[in-house]
Amino acid sequence: MIGYVTLGTNRFDEAAEFYDGLFAVIGAGRMLERDTFIAWGTGMTSPAVSITRPWDGEPATVGNGVMVALVVDSTDKVDALHAKALELGGKDEGAPGPRGNAFYAGYFRDLDGNKLNAFCMTGG
Repeated sequence: MIGYVTLGTNRFDEAAEFYDGLFAVIGAGRMLERDTFIAWGTGMTSPAVSITRPWDGEPATVGNGVMVALVVDSTDKVDALHAKALELGGKDEGAPGPRGNAFYAGYFRDLDGNKLNAFCMTGG
């Protein structure tokens, strides 16, 4: 259902490096790129995550209660994405682990403070 999610950034070049490294863990790469916008995904018909400098010229801000959830197919990939985010300078917002029935997730913030998680359904 989701086509793409866009996150504002005040640190465009650093954010691009952060997401290049993060999404490489799950085989996603840059699929669209402009001077002020980059989108990562696995194909043009698959969901994507993008960053942008705000069009209005104002500073990017973090939405309170807003989170981007990245679905993967294993707990190992959840662990790897969370670890990579921290390695790239992100902030831990909740270590990977089970969260209720069949839901396994790890939470982190990117360099601009945007909250993301990586999750998978474990079938249990």
